[in-house]
Parts: sequence; C-alpha cells; structure tokens
Amino acid sequence: MGLVHEVIDAFDAAEPVRRVARREELLLGAPLPSPKRPPRAYRPIGAAHFPAHFVPQGFEPPKGIFESDFLRIERQTMAGFRQPFYHRNCDVDELSYQVYGTRTLMTELGSLDLVPGDFSRIPVTVAHDNHAHDDIHLLFYVPAHVAELRPAVRTSELVLPPFEGWKPEVRNLMTTECLGGPEHDIVMTPVDEQLLLEQADVEPERINVLRPSGEPGADGTHWLYRSARVRIGHTAIDRSDGREYRTHRDADDVQYQISGRRVLVTQLGVLELEPGDFVRIPVGVAFTSIVTEPSTHLTVLSALAVPQVTESTKTGQVLGVPDLDRLRAAG
Repeated sequence: MGLVHEVIDAFDAAEPVRRVARREELLLGAPLPSPKRPPRAYRPIGAAHFPAHFVPQGFEPPKGIFESDFLRIERQTMAGFRQPFYHRNCDVDELSYQVYGTRTLMTELGSLDLVPGDFSRIPVTVAHDNHAHDDIHLLFYVPAHVAELRPAVRTSELVLPPFEGWKPEVRNLMTTECLGGPEHDIVMTPVDEQLLLEQADVEPERINVLRPSGEPGADGTHWLYRSARVRIGHTAIDRSDGREYRTHRDADDVQYQISGRRVLVTQLGVLELEPGDFVRIPVGVAFTSIVTEPSTHLTVLSALAVPQVTESTKTGQVLGVPDLDRLRAAG
C-alpha cells in the first residue's frame, strides 16, 4: 500500500492547513461505480508549450495564455525594437517576469534594464514603453493594487537617453481598461516622450525589481506579490519523491516552468514539464511533483477560476502507482 499525504490549503496563507494520509492508488484512481450517478469523463490536464529560448521574428502582439475577469497572463517576445506606443492601464497593475534576453523598461517613474529572473511591477496609471533585445517576458495584469512582498534589489531612475540610439519623439500613448486586453483601448493620443520620461524627476515612487531571496515557504515558494485575489511567487525544488500532494481548496494554480524538468502528477493526469510549459491546476485537484534534478517554476494562485485561452500542446496521461514508483527510483 503506497501511503502519501494530501495537504489542503487556502488562497489566504493565514488559513489553517489540513494534512491527511491517503492511499496513493485511491487518490489517483477512477471513482467506484455508482448506480445513482453515471460515470463522468473529467477533462485531462493539459499544458501549452512555447520556446524558452529566443526565436527571431518580427513584432507581434503579446500572446494570451490565461484570462479571467481578474487576471490576464500573456507571453511576449521582442527583438531590437520598441513597442509601437506608450501604454497606460486604467484598472490594473502590470507585472512582468523576464524569461530571456534583456529589456529596457521606460516609465513615468524612471527607466531600468531587466535581465532574466527579474520581476517588476508598473503601478496602475503609469505610462510605459519597452525596448528589447532577443527578449521573452511574461506579463500579468492584476486589478490594482498589488503589494510587493520582498525588498527591491534595484529601482528605476531618470535616465536620458534610456537606451543607446534613443532620440526623443512624439509618440502615441494608448490608454486601456478591462485588464489591458485586446480591443479594450479607450483613447490614443500623441505624447511628448521626453516630457513623459522627465516626469520621473518629480515622482517619489519608483519601479522596483524583485528577485527570490531568503528562505522559501514549506512548498519551496518565495512569494513576491499579492493582491486581493492573486498571489505570484517563484518555486524552487531540488529533489522530490512526490509523496506529498497539495490541494488548493479555493484557488486555481497556474505554473510556468523556468528551468529543469519535473513530472507533474495530478488527479487529472501526469505531465512531464520542460522549460517553456504553462499549466493550470484547477481548484480542488490534488497534485505533486517528482523532481530528480533542480527545477524552478513560477506559481500564480488565483482565487477565481482563470481559464486557459490558448491551445494545449500536450495532454496528461494516466499512470499507475507502479509507474510513478519507477520514476521515483530513477532519480
């Protein structure tokens, strides 16, 4: 009998956590037949993969991955050029994670260069633009206001020119609502970008760069941001035999694999994750990871369902406990 434990937690980290013993073959097993309820086919877990390294291409809008009324997650890639306009959000803080390459972020609160592993947050109503080099970054649009849970490792400052070859121009400024989504712009008007960037000289606030630091939580996660309905963190796992499962009783769990490989085991199927994979674990579904090499991923908890809006490229498979034990033994 394979004995494991299921840890049942809540979006609010202050809520009590319940830890119960389970037989793994039953935790992952099909339901027993019932004369009063016909069998129901549950949708298997899926993942969407995008290259974790830069692939040259022309400018294209960010790719939507997950979206709800309270959270939108996008992936964007840029090479040696700017966005076609400055952008101002009316309702959300715009957070980002730099996956690959470098990017200069220019805002009314100052400019800074972002490198892989950097997190940043642009407060609601702050105008901003990007100039990037062989860049991949993730964007998280979260209703304001979002609290930063760790001290900054770097901050923005007034920098003119913000990047080599920059010359001040009159450019467009687009203002959006509804989580900054496509076709939700309210107005676009020209703006003097030198005057816009010089606003940092009179603003006391700055853009902060955050990175994981200190001791992680019990699940290996460094939490960096929190709002009323969303938490964003960085999870690192050196090794794990996957015998402790976790279930969020009131939150979806969106994960993005940064480095290393791991086997994600869930009640909806088993996936091997590699860098560039996005996966969503729905509320109430038990999951764990079998890790035989150091692995890192982003963890995004949403207190409301956040559906995937791009197609999955891989689908979870059903594996029995003997199969999982062989994976454990291989490490």
